[in-house]
Amino acid sequence: MSKLNVSFAATLSVTLAIAASAAGQQGGKAAALTDADKAQIRELSQKYSRGLGFCEDETYAGVYAVPDGAFASGPRGKVSGHDKLVALVRSERHCSDGSEKHLRNLPKTMDIQPSPEGATATILLEGAPGHYEDTYVKTAQGWRIKLRTYISTQEEAAHLTARDFNEIRQISGNDTGQFDDIYSNANNVKQFRSSGVTIAPAPDGAIGKATLKNDGGRYEDVYVKGSQGWRFKSRTYVPAAEGATKN
Repeated sequence: MSKLNVSFAATLSVTLAIAASAAGQQGGKAAALTDADKAQIRELSQKYSRGLGFCEDETYAGVYAVPDGAFASGPRGKVSGHDKLVALVRSERHCSDGSEKHLRNLPKTMDIQPSPEGATATILLEGAPGHYEDTYVKTAQGWRIKLRTYISTQEEAAHLTARDFNEIRQISGNDTGQFDDIYSNANNVKQFRSSGVTIAPAPDGAIGKATLKNDGGRYEDVYVKGSQGWRFKSRTYVPAAEGATKN
């Protein structure tokens, strides 16, 4: 096992912070949202609830921007692209165990705000724990979800936000293409589990796991948040054979 060099982690984090700052400066001012814009954004959540609850995978995938709209959560990682979003819905327990189908995760309240990219919203859920934090973009086909992040009650208690998860995914290298998607084989049926790094709250910040492509081993990360944002506390490489016994 080995630890990630601390100076490398610090350099990577500073580089990412500079890039994010530059991107933000280029974003310009947020345009005002019309009533029609807000109505269409609300409709996305209605379609999402139907697609998720009734296992209508194409309806579900259709609310996301093409090609890189994504759903993210701690246990699922960041799930991007049509095929993986379809696989995500098909892997939901109620879509495979014969449970009654019904609308799920309907919005109770939606605080929609303009942003340089398009719009954002914080969504409290009707009769369900946790909440969504969304980013929307306006496409040729209308408004679509760029990123929907689910924040669980445990993550709320740890004061973790979508911004925290985004920053952790950046420093982890989640978008470099080095991490694999994870599937299970329950009852001889291949089902999607997660994509890239998965993140969970920890007493001193957060922990992450990511399986490496073409390797089978994985990284086990510990992250801490300081005055300069999130940083690695440690990164441990677990070889494939040892990783298999721990999974």
